[in-house]
Amino acid sequence: MTSILRLPGEPGALTLPALLLRNAEDHGELPALSWRAAPGAGWTTRTWREVRRTVGVLAAGYAALGVRRGEHVLMMLGNRPEHWLTDLALTHLGAVPVTVYGTAAPEQVAHIARHSRARFALVEGARERALWEPLVAAADAPLERLVVVEPAEAGGHRTYGSLHASGARLYDPDTFEKTWREGSPADPLTVVYTSGTTGDPKGVRITHRNVVRNALALDTVVNLPEHVAHVCYLPFAHIAERMLGIYLPVFRASHVHLCADPAEVSATVRELHPEQFFGVPRVWEKLAAAARVALAGLPEEQQKAVADAGDVARAWVACRERGEEPAPALAAAYQEAKRRFLDPILSLAGFERLLWTASASAPMPQDVVRFWAGFGVAIMDAWGLTETTGVATTNHPAAFRLGSVGRPIEGVEVRVAADGEILVRGDTVFDGYLRADGSLEEARDADGWFATGDIGRLDADGYLWLTDRKKEMIVTSTGKNVSPSLVENALKEHPLIGQAFAHGDGRSYLVALLVLEPDVAAAWAETHGGDEAALQGEIARAVEAANSRLNRTEQIKRYRVLTGEWGPETGELTPSLKLRRTVVRERYAAELAALYA
Repeated sequence: MTSILRLPGEPGALTLPALLLRNAEDHGELPALSWRAAPGAGWTTRTWREVRRTVGVLAAGYAALGVRRGEHVLMMLGNRPEHWLTDLALTHLGAVPVTVYGTAAPEQVAHIARHSRARFALVEGARERALWEPLVAAADAPLERLVVVEPAEAGGHRTYGSLHASGARLYDPDTFEKTWREGSPADPLTVVYTSGTTGDPKGVRITHRNVVRNALALDTVVNLPEHVAHVCYLPFAHIAERMLGIYLPVFRASHVHLCADPAEVSATVRELHPEQFFGVPRVWEKLAAAARVALAGLPEEQQKAVADAGDVARAWVACRERGEEPAPALAAAYQEAKRRFLDPILSLAGFERLLWTASASAPMPQDVVRFWAGFGVAIMDAWGLTETTGVATTNHPAAFRLGSVGRPIEGVEVRVAADGEILVRGDTVFDGYLRADGSLEEARDADGWFATGDIGRLDADGYLWLTDRKKEMIVTSTGKNVSPSLVENALKEHPLIGQAFAHGDGRSYLVALLVLEPDVAAAWAETHGGDEAALQGEIARAVEAANSRLNRTEQIKRYRVLTGEWGPETGELTPSLKLRRTVVRERYAAELAALYA
């Protein structure tokens, strides 16, 4: 369903500032941005008219600081209003906001600072200030000044508050309107530095036209109420939250709730009961694990009733997946199951009003897909990269195949090369990687195709099915190709196994490192009296069950259970919760070697 919001011009001529003006004029009294000033505090909300006024004030402040059209400005801070508003203010100046992951290592920060040639950086507090200060004094880095958000931790640097105050004194509406109108749809809107699973991060330049085309295409397939709320908790350094938390809300005039601490997202969802929710696979896995623990605590009779209701819901979802209208008896049974058993449980998580649920970033484990389908929740898996401005293919309620990543959005073409690599071209594909001298390195072939590095297949109906990253495929000593994600997702189908790493490049058989799902493992131990032998037996059965679904080359011959969950803080996951295989391989080299002893 296409949005009924007025477009302030032809799609090919739109920029983000033009859309923000439309919001202030047409939807000025509607809520645009909400945040908590402190954990547990109430929500502070700004309307679209107030947001645009603040953006103008900040633009004046940054202009007075010396920010010029076309230059990059770096930011390292969480999902807080200063970040969101500064991003839009810089865009109105014609500058290019660049968010750096808060978990970036010092060498990555230094690389981005030098590569982007940025003169200014906005940082949150003392921790970030200490990371960036050496670069201000470095002879080989162009960084000139820091702006610090937390005034008590500024350490003598310019504060965000003082910048805002100077902007309020200097703001001139005529200058503001003239400045943003000098921009073009072909201008860079942002540079997103890839998270660097291997090597230095690459700078992906994305234009206003890329973003507007992507938003238009998504709006035709995602059926949501006008001005819908969005829970914003993923980092803005990732293209997913840039699109979902900044660009799409401006395009749709929707309402962003900033969740500064990702650990609070579950509590925020329980409070807001949103109609849409996006999570990378690891988020959906964690939510499913928590739900399983809660279900296991119900009386046996109630567990059976929920399981029976889940069977009805899965049958209903399967009808929708086939494009069929559910039979009246099934539709009635589903509505009854939903009313009596499913919605009361979903409401505990804040999910009973969901109209659109989505995932992207990595292949979704099928047991997680089936689990949520048992509540009538069909997760619309999508696929794309930073280089495709996020989503390039997606499922949607009118056309989906669970397990696939959907079909190409409007304006995007997808094909699969002879070796299985997915190629893409179209309106939303970026125009090149940023070089250190400011020029662009072309990444497309002569016909405009971009080689994504992902392996997959297209079925007869045009749905794309992912296998793995090309460079992460395991090649055994017998020359067999194995997708590690396929093996790992099979292992994670058992609720006890939260994370897995399959290994075997150049070896005659595969081994695995396993990490237990903490909440599920604790509940299991309590139920079984802390019997370690029983736990190890259950893990062995989980591996055996996974192997029964895999061919001989893919099967795990030996494994090791590790203590401690993997995460971005410990380094095994990227900030977008994807596995850093090189880090895991190097960090656990001794354990992996022992599995081949």
